Formats: sequence, C-alpha cells, structure tokens
Amino acid sequence: MTGRDQRPVDATGRLPGAGRRALVLGGGGSTGNAWLIGVVAGLFEAGLDVTGPDLTVGTSAGSTAAAQLAGSDPVDLLAAALTAPPPHLSGAAAAGSGRPANRPVQNHLDRITKIIAAAEDAADLRRLLGDAALELDEASDGSWSARWRATVAARLPDARWPRRLVLITAIDAATGEPVVFDRHSGVDLVDAVAASCSSGLPYRVGDHRYLDGGYRANAENADLAAGYRSVLVLSPFGGRSLTPASWGTHLAHQVDELREGGSRVEAICPEPDSEYLFGTNAMNPSLRPAAAGAGHRQGLAAAGRLAEFWN
Repeated sequence: MTGRDQRPVDATGRLPGAGRRALVLGGGGSTGNAWLIGVVAGLFEAGLDVTGPDLTVGTSAGSTAAAQLAGSDPVDLLAAALTAPPPHLSGAAAAGSGRPANRPVQNHLDRITKIIAAAEDAADLRRLLGDAALELDEASDGSWSARWRATVAARLPDARWPRRLVLITAIDAATGEPVVFDRHSGVDLVDAVAASCSSGLPYRVGDHRYLDGGYRANAENADLAAGYRSVLVLSPFGGRSLTPASWGTHLAHQVDELREGGSRVEAICPEPDSEYLFGTNAMNPSLRPAAAGAGHRQGLAAAGRLAEFWN
C-alpha cells in the first residue's frame, strides 16, 4: 500500500468490510486519549472485551489509543491514565469554575476556524490546511518532527504494527489528499501515529509531510468501517465538528451511511457533565485522570446494553 486513502488489505488479503466487528477510536487530544482508554477499560472490567476487533480505526488521539490497546492491557493503561501528571496550566483558571484555560489550544482553534470559513468544501479545507501547515514548517527550525516522534514513541508499548488490521488516518500536507496507514504501508507504527496526531505542524516521514487525521473526515473517520457488521464508535468530541454539516463529514452523517450499508452502529460520547474536559482543555494533561475516570464510568454503564450488539 502506498499510504493513499484506498482500501488496504490485511495479511490474508482480506479487504476491510469483510469482518464482523470494527472499533473506531476518534480524536480528542490528551484528555480524549485518556477518556478512550477509560471507556475500553470500563467495558473490559464489566465483561465486554472490545480490544480484539476485526478492524480498528484510529484518528489522532485515537491512533495513540489504538496502538496502546494493541500492546497493553486496558486496565493497566487506565491505571496509568488515572495517575495525575504535574499541573499544566496555561493562563488563569476559568473564572469561578476551577477549570484551567488553555490559550494555545484556543489560538489554534481560532486559526482553524478562519481556514474553515475560507474553504469551499472538505477537500478544499484539507488543501488550505496543508498550505498553512507548510508555511509554518518553513518558518520553523525543522526539529519538531524528530522531537514529536520521540514523544509518541515513549507513549507506545510496542513500536511494531499489530498483526490484526489497524488503520491510522492522516492527510498529505502537500496535496491535501486523505491518507490511511496500515502495516503494509511501508511506514512504521510510531511514524503513522505521530503523523495522525500532528495537528498544526506537518510531520515528516521521508520526503512526505502529513497532517492530523482528524482533518480527513471529522475526528472519527468512521466511514472506514463500512461493511462491518457491528461498528462501535468512541468519540471524545461527541461527534461535533467545526465544519458545515452540508459537507457530509459529521459523525451523524457517517453513522447514517454505515447503517444504510447494513452495519449496526453504536456510538459512545462523553456525558454532558464531562464535556469541559475536551475542546479547549483537550491538551491539558492535568485533566487526564478526570477524563479517564469519566470514560471508565461510561464503559462500566454501557457494557450490558452493548453485549449483544458486539458479540
């Protein structure tokens, strides 16, 4: 596979869509990653193991979770996520709420919102994002990719691709074209995850530069699970998107298309009382324990109703 957004095959030559169960892990920053791990661990503890599906789709923070869950026990990952790192406060705490503000993320969101407003459709948005990212890259000292790779590598329990089918999303910064990596892509797992989580700056793999997979088709990319019998979507951002609904990339549209194709689909999103953990606070690692705990509670609560669906 070249890394382009085409239907890759696993080691048996089977196309995605030929299996029974697909797990879709959406993007959502540092807190989103912790929430995803919490949900999967909660399901596991309640007797529903979703860690060995026929297909896993990972986007941005979800790509990290996909790699982590392929190489570690979800309960161990949860224990690590529940351990609070040093506080990471940017600016003053949100007035009266005790919730830390995160101005760098807000600035990034403001920048993305302006680019979205200038775009005609999803394809045009990807091209504009790529152009903007390449401009930032040209103004940088070129060291970011190596530093980011080291950061991502430290988060993964195994640098090797799992044997089962895992798809990790990104976009080509030079062309705006969607990209899907798997273990046949000629790109190692650390690079694939680093590319999918690259956000504003483009991540270099050889002569190519890639952007965050959340720009491909919203933060979930659930369309890659088309044809699977049961599709479980975990969405830290709750299916929300800054792009117009008319572009057809929102999670609700993806779910409708999956169901029209014959898939059964269930989606888990954060409860309203934990939504403050995401959005502008998504990159605040001091909130990871709270996000992991919220996800864990949801997983425990959802296991019973999902058992027949998944099994």
